[in-house]
Amino acid sequence: MKTITIEGHLRTENGKKAARQLRSQENVLGVIYGGAEEVNFYAPAKAFKSLVYTSEFQLADVNVDGKKYKCILKDLQFDKVSDALLHVDLLELVDNKKVVATLPLKMVGTSVGVKAGGKLIVKMKSLKVKALPKDLREFIECDITNLDLNGNIRVQDVKAPNMEIMNPPRIPVASVVLTRQLKQEESAAATPGAAAPAAAPAAKK
Repeated sequence: MKTITIEGHLRTENGKKAARQLRSQENVLGVIYGGAEEVNFYAPAKAFKSLVYTSEFQLADVNVDGKKYKCILKDLQFDKVSDALLHVDLLELVDNKKVVATLPLKMVGTSVGVKAGGKLIVKMKSLKVKALPKDLREFIECDITNLDLNGNIRVQDVKAPNMEIMNPPRIPVASVVLTRQLKQEESAAATPGAAAPAAAPAAKK
């Protein structure tokens, strides 16, 4: 699984004034929780770029003054005016402790409904799961090969070994719908042909 490294430092001072000073130096404040201790730290804003601005699920190796923590991203805070990143919440991974994470969904296979002329509609791009750190992965595969026209794949149909999917089971993940062209073709095929025009009357002699 893709892992990024963040070099940070412990925060020695708390309060709004200290926070403003760190941010004015292009740092982002962060907290690591879920392990033996809660760690308040800061790191350069650019160090978080590849972790924050992506749809991929990644791990973060955070080095805080020589002590390392393996984490996943849990929450973000942005400035309402400038949209600058202000704060990150990271969850430390503990080997025997299950965590809740949001993993991307990857559609695999070619739907029989698409082959028949339908259009694939992806309704969910990720799933929330509960799993041990060793069972986390970059994405969850969703096989759409047998998805037919007007059919649905629901959360309960997705296979995620060693994971508990937290989303409601009946929510549709993907479906195949009729395209406009296919609807028109089916409509034309279902409409009887118009009756042949009557023969013109014979000319009078």
